[in-house]
Amino acid sequence: MNFQTIRKAVTGIALVLGMTLVAQAQAEVTVNDIVNRGKLRAGMLVDLPPFGVTTADGKYEGLDADVAKLMADYLGVELEIVPVTGPNRIPYLLTNKVDVLTATFGITAERAKQVMFSIPYSQLEMIVMGPKSLKMSSYEETAGHTIATPRASTSDIPLTQHAPKTAKILRLDDDATAAQALLSGQADALGTNQLILQQLAKENPKMELEKKFTLARQFQGVTLRLDDYNLLQWTNTFIYVIKNNGELDAVTQKWLGTPLPDLPTF
Repeated sequence: MNFQTIRKAVTGIALVLGMTLVAQAQAEVTVNDIVNRGKLRAGMLVDLPPFGVTTADGKYEGLDADVAKLMADYLGVELEIVPVTGPNRIPYLLTNKVDVLTATFGITAERAKQVMFSIPYSQLEMIVMGPKSLKMSSYEETAGHTIATPRASTSDIPLTQHAPKTAKILRLDDDATAAQALLSGQADALGTNQLILQQLAKENPKMELEKKFTLARQFQGVTLRLDDYNLLQWTNTFIYVIKNNGELDAVTQKWLGTPLPDLPTF
């Protein structure tokens, strides 16, 4: 191997290493980065009331929005809410389109392979729902039935683990699509959360929709990129503070009409 070849090889390696280091540096967001920028970019589901709501004049409200607003206030910066969907939440975070997610994102071990979660700031009860005429009060009674659910959601996971093999789990892209499968008769039941039940029951009274049984309690955390430990430490401290000074309870009462539940820590 001559000198020119060696030099090209070394230059190529250095270029690759340099690009890798730049990419890593760009991927890391610290508290100081956000403060210096003067803006917190929070990804949020904007069509899942009361966690995320789009008002008639195009503004974003809800429990998740209020938590993001509190985060921005404590950081002393402006807030930019970026609308996300269930499937693109993680891609938006990993490609730096947002700094954090306050997107009704349930904490699971599988998701923690891709992202980091703060300690929980809210919870949902995950359920199976269906018409009153449907007899289904346990996993065993899902046998022979089709249950729609958002793909890889915290309702999909327990159904996959515990439903009998004769149950058909219809995995769809999001809550809205899964709900439509139930309403159209494509599915017999729906794996979702109690808020979706309240909404669908109100909008479709003739179906007499009701809770069939509980799947799990889903705890939501602020979601961050892997290795953003500085921002994670601050976020955990922030949630600890608003849990103990009553601000998180006030937000919960405002949007859910119930006191802040006993949330676990880790």
